[in-house]
Amino acid sequence: MEHRTHWEIKQINFDLHSAGEQRLLELHELEELRMNAYDSASMYKARTKAWYDAQIVKKEFVKGQKVLLFNSCLKLFPGKLRSRWSGPYIITEVFPYGAYEISQDGHTPFKVNGHRLKPYYEGFPSDEPISVTLLDMHHQFDPP
Repeated sequence: MEHRTHWEIKQINFDLHSAGEQRLLELHELEELRMNAYDSASMYKARTKAWYDAQIVKKEFVKGQKVLLFNSCLKLFPGKLRSRWSGPYIITEVFPYGAYEISQDGHTPFKVNGHRLKPYYEGFPSDEPISVTLLDMHHQFDPP
């Protein structure tokens, strides 16, 4: 009896046609999982790109506006606290496609890409300096 059940199990396992069909179904299922993962990744990329593009603010400058210029050549030992922005410069001419001509007092104007510029905001001039002692600050934060 044991021999017969063993023989039947062996016959089922050797059925090449049904094994081939089973393997083909597994391959189709694997391909479907791969396509679902690809679709999910492409939807994620599209949503991320749409969000990033919505965060970009287009910079428009006008003639006579003061701007700061990003110094991209300052790579060799710039110093920790040294600013990479120089200026202020004044826009002397606006060209199409984001190019601007800028100049500084007494220097010849030159063209730059608009991506290297940012608006310069002048602060209010102060007539007299304000001095605060540590004792004044200490008494200000003491509880009554």
